[in-house]
Amino acid sequence: MTTIKLREGAPGASILGLGSYRPRRRVTNDELAQVMDTNDEWIQSRVGIAERRWASEDETLVDMSIAAGGKALAASGLAPDQIDLVIVASASLTAPIPGIGPQVAHRLGIPRPGAFDLNAGCAGFCYALGVANDAIRSGEATNVLVVGVERLSDVTDQTDRSTAVIFADGAGAAVLGPSDEPGIGPVAWGSDGDQYTAIEIAAGRSTMTMAGQTVYRWATTKLTQTLIEAMEKAGVTAADIDVFAPHQANLRIIESMAKKLGFGEDTVIARDIVQSGNTSAASVPLALTALLESGEAKSGDLALVLGYGAGLTFAGQVMRLP
Repeated sequence: MTTIKLREGAPGASILGLGSYRPRRRVTNDELAQVMDTNDEWIQSRVGIAERRWASEDETLVDMSIAAGGKALAASGLAPDQIDLVIVASASLTAPIPGIGPQVAHRLGIPRPGAFDLNAGCAGFCYALGVANDAIRSGEATNVLVVGVERLSDVTDQTDRSTAVIFADGAGAAVLGPSDEPGIGPVAWGSDGDQYTAIEIAAGRSTMTMAGQTVYRWATTKLTQTLIEAMEKAGVTAADIDVFAPHQANLRIIESMAKKLGFGEDTVIARDIVQSGNTSAASVPLALTALLESGEAKSGDLALVLGYGAGLTFAGQVMRLP
């Protein structure tokens, strides 16, 4: 029997550049209080959000992806024709076909790459990062563009305080390439499909529903083990982590996870949710770029990231910041 040969000397993979795009419109809690029964104190005490961004008509999923992806490409130092795979993670696509991955690649001038969309809810970016990392390590791709993008304002009932105060829009992107030293640890991922209705857009509906308390209990009791597994797979401990950037779903969840993992004062904790809201698949790259741009994090820092959401899906990784 003929043996299928794997590529010898497969490289590690690292993030070469990050980029982000935040919609122009800022929506404050006071603005929401004018159309629903809520107020700034109620929102901040429960989820930690002070404001969020909602996209305008001219800020489409493709346009925001191009803006974030273009910045990531520029930061990576690569030319568009050096990208051979594009993955776009989103849970808010308005049309099932065509996918936006090929459109994003075309608009960025990337010639004939593999290109597809991925929907793993708010875990989408981390899922896509795991796929991209493995594609490079197996030799199936050399350089990969990963984009997380959402227009959740399109699928949110903006009079429903259980969802409208939380969800927001934006895009974040990363360019991955080969490296002598692995810059991305193995992904720790999974799903708890028995709770798939906790976050959903049911058949025949156009807006999202969420069992907030169910998701909160699940995230605070089940996902710390995923973070521990991600660190174990990467061969590091909590003491080695410089930056903790989980999905920006709820400030109380973020702080609960950080406390359970025992991070010290020297560990930078991403709290981008305060200004950005929950941007689903875009939240992790948005949080990382914000920390780098502010100087709170720096190139070479070791980051622990986690995505989790509809499905219920989850995925965590350790990575070296570009």
